[in-house]
Order: sequence, then C-alpha cells, then structure tokens
Amino acid sequence: MRVVIDDKSGFCAGVVRAISEAERALEQGGAVFCLGDIVHNRVEVQRLESLGLKTIEHSDLARLSDCRVLIRAHGEPPATYRVAAEHNLEIIDATCPVVAALQRRVKRAYEQMQSCGGTVVILGKRGHAEVVGLTGQVAEQAVVVESEQDLEQIDFSHPIYFLSQTTQSVTLFNRICDVMRSRLADSSMLTVDDTICRRVSSREEHLRAFARSVDVVIFVCGRKSSNGKVLFQMCCEENSRSYNIEEAAEMDSRWFEGAESVGVCGATSTPLWLMENVAKEIEKL
Repeated sequence: MRVVIDDKSGFCAGVVRAISEAERALEQGGAVFCLGDIVHNRVEVQRLESLGLKTIEHSDLARLSDCRVLIRAHGEPPATYRVAAEHNLEIIDATCPVVAALQRRVKRAYEQMQSCGGTVVILGKRGHAEVVGLTGQVAEQAVVVESEQDLEQIDFSHPIYFLSQTTQSVTLFNRICDVMRSRLADSSMLTVDDTICRRVSSREEHLRAFARSVDVVIFVCGRKSSNGKVLFQMCCEENSRSYNIEEAAEMDSRWFEGAESVGVCGATSTPLWLMENVAKEIEKL
C-alpha cells in the first residue's frame, strides 16, 4: 500500500513563526505563558507544554505579574495589551503579520464608515480568536457574519465595508459579496476588501485534487481547528473514504481494507511531524 503525505498541508507561516517564538523563549529559561492554545492542535500543544509552556485563559491574565506572555498568531484586541501593561507583563508578540495588517485595515474601515453612517462587516467565525482580535480593534462595533442567513442583521440602507477573517473560504466570501451587492440600492455603497490569506486559501483546490488521487484520506487536525473542519469537509466531498483523526492511535485498520493508496494531509494547525507519525503507523498496518 502506497502512503503519501500532502506536501502542501501543515503549518502556515504564521503558526511556524509563533511556535519558533515560543521555543526561543523557552530556551532562555523561566516561565512562559501562552494566552490560549498556541495552535488548535492538542498534540502540538502538549509537546510545547512538556518543554515548559503554560497555557492560560484571558481570565488568568490579570492575576499574573512580572512574567512573559506570548500572544499567538491569531492576534489580540487592544484591551489585552492594556492589561499586560498594567501588570508589568512582557509581551512576546507572535501575531501573524497578515493578521496584524488586517487589524489595521479593520480600524481604517471603521473610521471610513463612521463618516458616512456605514457598517463594517466581517466574514468569520464568532468567538474565534482572530475574529475576537479584529472586532476588538473597533470596540466590538463590527458585524460578524458566518453565512448568508446572518445578513438579516445588517442595515442595507447605509454603506457597508466588507472584510474577512484570513482563513475563510474565498467562494463563500464572493457569494456573500454578491448577495450584499444585490440588496443595496447602489452597488457603489459596498466596499469589498478581500483579506483572505492566499497562502491558506490556495491549498483548497490542491487538497481536493489530492483527496481524489488516493483511495483513502487520513486528515489529521485538532478538534478545535475551524480551518481543519472546512478542509476535512472538502476531502469528504471528493473522497467518501476520508477520516479525521487527531493522532495515530485513533485509526482503525478496517479503514484501509482493499486500499492501494492512502493520503495523509492536515490543516494549517497540523505539524508535519504528526503527519509523519501517522504515515509510519499506516505503513505498519
């Protein structure tokens, strides 16, 4: 049985940078706290915690003082930095540069809409760390939509500035653009700022082709990964023998019966070493 790992799966550049920052800080010694899971992958989080990284929640931040806190690639709202300053916390800022640029664009969009009574609309997953950081830039004065149904909460009698969480689907973004444009009295009332990271979105078509090219797909990602849920669904659409696991121990040998080829792939939050471990376990079968 041929086992192949998708060469375009795995950590995006922003996640690689955040993990490198964490490892560098841990090598220096002393406590390092990460605000939320550094990546939505339980196995990778456990690896870093074994090296000394301590994962905390936002509610823990005000109880710390005089220590180092890492901000992960998803970014944070300004309120987080204010709390850190009040408690003399050293910030290790690993916000993805693409996300940081998007935060600035959201602020500019809000300023533009303030002058004309318009609304900033962001395509994204409510409660996702990146989206929380984006809406926090404008004191929560932005509307977050996840689907066409959410457009009912928008006032289409005023201008709209539309942006997106970096990991959203380009297809969904364009579809919602079309719906909003059709509901406005004048299409010029809609400003579209496509802020989807192409390093991530470009994987979609490649992954569909990869899923079609093998008999069985093993998609490796953390249960919390929203990017993983989207990409795994794509695999299922292309190959009915697609299975989602967090680690090799979850596999069932019956999945591979009669298969001549197996493809191992993952989300932007999936480390290469984990996909390699899964491939080795499949080969043992």
